[in-house]
Amino acid sequence: MMTKFRTDMPVVHTNAGQVKGFENHGVHTFLGLAYGADTSGRGRFMPPRPAAPWTGVRLAYCHGDIAPQAPRRPSSPDDSAFMEDALLNGLQAGTQSEDCLRLNIWTPGLDTARRPVLVWLHGGHYSLGSGHDLAAYEGSNLARRGDVVVVSLNHRLNVLGHLNLSGFGDEFGSSANVGMLDIVLALQWVRDNIAAFGGDPDCVTIFGQSGGGGKVTTLMAMPAAKGLFHRAIVQSNCALRQMDVATSLSLTAAVLDELGMPQAGASQLQEVPYAQLSRAELAAVARLSPPSNPARRNRRIRWEPVVDGNVLPRHGGWPDAPAISASVPMLVGTTLNEFTHAIGQPDLEQLSFEQVAADFALSFGSSAAAVLTTFRDRYPADRPFDIMSRAYSATIRQCAVEHAQSKAALGAAPAWLYWFCWQTPLLDGRPRAYHNAELPFVFNNVERCSHGTGGGQEAVRLGEIVADAWIAFARHGNPEHPGLPAWPCVTPDGAQTMILDAPSRFETNPDHDERMVAGAA
Repeated sequence: MMTKFRTDMPVVHTNAGQVKGFENHGVHTFLGLAYGADTSGRGRFMPPRPAAPWTGVRLAYCHGDIAPQAPRRPSSPDDSAFMEDALLNGLQAGTQSEDCLRLNIWTPGLDTARRPVLVWLHGGHYSLGSGHDLAAYEGSNLARRGDVVVVSLNHRLNVLGHLNLSGFGDEFGSSANVGMLDIVLALQWVRDNIAAFGGDPDCVTIFGQSGGGGKVTTLMAMPAAKGLFHRAIVQSNCALRQMDVATSLSLTAAVLDELGMPQAGASQLQEVPYAQLSRAELAAVARLSPPSNPARRNRRIRWEPVVDGNVLPRHGGWPDAPAISASVPMLVGTTLNEFTHAIGQPDLEQLSFEQVAADFALSFGSSAAAVLTTFRDRYPADRPFDIMSRAYSATIRQCAVEHAQSKAALGAAPAWLYWFCWQTPLLDGRPRAYHNAELPFVFNNVERCSHGTGGGQEAVRLGEIVADAWIAFARHGNPEHPGLPAWPCVTPDGAQTMILDAPSRFETNPDHDERMVAGAA
């Protein structure tokens, strides 16, 4: 009798050695595969090196170590903890170490089928997370439904991935971007090895959400990544620009100051315990960051790639789309409510329009009244907090629209826009279509993440529709499929948008006036 879970699997040969995974409900799974060498000690702040070859067979049954990172804020005993459990199941699961260059693979077959490959880049804005910290990231359902190969990975983050030590000598010239170079090394590993796992190295899609969407955008401007991927999906990326050299050097100086080592050499920094380095970098970021502004989330100082003129010659999406990836089709979008929701803050549902107006005055300045009037006129039935959420989220959607338009303006490969507007019924609907809400749908993990989606027929069906769009895009470079209305691509001056909801619908430019007034404020 065929079992649903098997470990009597064939050995797979990679360019570094043999590995063996397991099969679960027909999907072959390999966890914690090494794509790069240990980055600790003299490897810290240095470009990644391929994994050293090994003899014998390595078992790929467990996730690998994750990049060192600061603890996330502890859960409070309210509905925010409930929603956190919905997506962050196993938050930061696994041991943290600088030997973290690991990837995971889910594939329907170890054969010569040459399936499309989807490489997932996790969120956490270059400082937090891993390829397996969210329950939504588990790739078996997506692999099974689409007959595709799904890959997720870990790479260096925060100060270890982006501290600019270029002034300490040529050998540290790329230190501000080694976290991104880790991803390039992983994509090279995919190119060289994925055929042995049933994948097609000539049909690779990179996709990521939040900080992971920023990683996709950055890779599209990196010469080292050219040719390693053939499609790109950007989900809820809040910034088209990366950090400039001057800002990165000021952050480096602030870290050294917090360490009490203003004259330290790079070799000394390679020996500082990570816990000490982490305390210093957190203090430095806090010291240099301006006050938070919900309408301008992309202007805060945080660890991110640096436009150094070498590894990253230009910004990923500003002032236009990079010509180096002109031939790569792109799918880009956001959620309706992004970061402005009432998870853990039920009192926000009782806001008055006078309170919203006062909040807008702080965020939008002299344009506050125009913003409030525009959104109230367009959505007269919305409550005050709904108006606030739409307005703040519009600035993030505007980034997606500009990204798609600039891509279309290159006149090479097309771009498509989506807007995820389905709102969870849980917790009286307070979460709305929050930042992260689309993840269980993209991975066809609606039931697995039922704490966030509620499960049920409507959500499950939407999950199938959304997953099928991502699968179609990975396979054909076009997200259209029979489960959705016709989905035209974006024009250089348009905002043609598929609204992913129950039911989904296409609109040519559903929110032009709102984006213009909020984005220009």
